[in-house]
Amino acid sequence: MAEEKETENNKETSVNDKDNIIFVGVKPFMNYVTSVVMQFQNKGQDEVIVSARGKFISKAVDIVEVARRTFLKDENIKIDDIRISSEQFENKEGKRIFVSAIEIILKK
Repeated sequence: MAEEKETENNKETSVNDKDNIIFVGVKPFMNYVTSVVMQFQNKGQDEVIVSARGKFISKAVDIVEVARRTFLKDENIKIDDIRISSEQFENKEGKRIFVSAIEIILKK
């Protein structure tokens, strides 16, 4: 029983840790900007991570800049780190392809 509770607590912690990650995709631009702003102002996060892959990388950069310069200019939000990587996939034809990825870490 004690082991089950530990596992449940660990799962709960990992879910809470991911609460501050915003994955950029096909939704409208301002949805993501609003999400970044809400993480800092309403949820009281000290760190927010904006993550994107492939063609959405430039959208992620724009989201971070609009959120910081327009909506959070009085909050003194800084870009703490930028992590880039690539992920390997197999396409429909079975060919191996690489997709670039970025994580922009924002801190109060």
